[in-house]
Amino acid sequence: MPVNLLAPVAADLHPIAGVRIGVTEAGVRKANRKDLTVFLLDEGASVAGVFTQNRFCAAPVQVSREHLAAGKGVRAMVINTGNANAGTGADGLARARSTCQALAGLLNVAPEQVLPFSTGVIMESLPTDRIEAGLPAALADAQADHWARAAEGIMTTDTLPKAFSAQARVGGATVSITGISKGAGMIRPNMATMLGFLATDACVDASVVQQLARHLADRSFNRVTIDGDTSTNDSFVVVATNKAAHAPITSLDSTEGQALLAAMLDVAQKLAQAIVRDGEGATKFITVRVEGGKTGEECRQVAYAIAHSPLVKTAFYASDPNLGRILAAVGYAGIADLDQTRIDLYLDDVHVAVSGGRNPAYREEDGQRVMKQSEITVRVVLGRGDALDTVWTCDFSHDYVTINADYRS
Repeated sequence: MPVNLLAPVAADLHPIAGVRIGVTEAGVRKANRKDLTVFLLDEGASVAGVFTQNRFCAAPVQVSREHLAAGKGVRAMVINTGNANAGTGADGLARARSTCQALAGLLNVAPEQVLPFSTGVIMESLPTDRIEAGLPAALADAQADHWARAAEGIMTTDTLPKAFSAQARVGGATVSITGISKGAGMIRPNMATMLGFLATDACVDASVVQQLARHLADRSFNRVTIDGDTSTNDSFVVVATNKAAHAPITSLDSTEGQALLAAMLDVAQKLAQAIVRDGEGATKFITVRVEGGKTGEECRQVAYAIAHSPLVKTAFYASDPNLGRILAAVGYAGIADLDQTRIDLYLDDVHVAVSGGRNPAYREEDGQRVMKQSEITVRVVLGRGDALDTVWTCDFSHDYVTINADYRS
């Protein structure tokens, strides 16, 4: 069961002017499930993407990068679940391009104006015949209020669809923001087996949208980890349809830029955290906050060492306050000049370690009380400076092994 996460309510998700979404069952891998989604964008939308840093990236990632670089203006996105079209070589690239061509032909736009996305099993040929046959039904289904359907249509091992919405005042106008994401395993930034799509009707200059996407990704999807595996298919796309009644934002440092950024970041972080809350087999949502570092980078280094440790994660699953595992992870994080005598460790309000050793006032029953909670904050103070950063993760349970052992069956 996901940790304190509910399925989205369709009526709570704001339609975004200039975006229509259609979802259908194409039988990509399994029958009787929503597995093909199309996003249709009005002309004039500004689009940017952030993709996996895995060098063995999937065909749709390669094609999406090419099409964004072409600069012709994105008019559509096509997303299939059930098949990742990764590890498929030249044939996979040809099939990703074929899907774009098929949708472009139906919309009377150029193939370079279509972005493809895939998620699912790796090293299996993409069934383009089924996808292309399903496109007319997806187009016929296209409506502005189909965000909840889209959140369901991009799921793989997710147990719940993930979607959030917000509104904000920007430049004297009310702007809407809505996004969906998917992911439950093979999750570790740069980025993860995740797809994220975030749209707003705000007016954002095309020169700023890529900066916006990177900023949002770095503070949301690039702060989550479930199992430390970096996927082949990670994609996070930001769309600004430029339909709102305010002057275009030309700088994120402006008052308007900061207002939009704050609202979009709130939605992006909720989407990213939802992936962790729905982590494969997860029973606990864990915030790892590292303070007192010389740089944000070394704070993240320590946070990820803790968040990736199977020993730490299994201890959280068992509610076992074997907290020396956390200190050990801090020590092997790779900070060569770390002074262990300046490190403090907290579990929520419980001060576990002081100056690198067990706090004389710490009682194991207090640690266990926190470990039994469904939401836990681990706070490490390095005593080296003023930098801080936060990572979100989950525990490891027996079900994680079961889910991944049975994934292809």
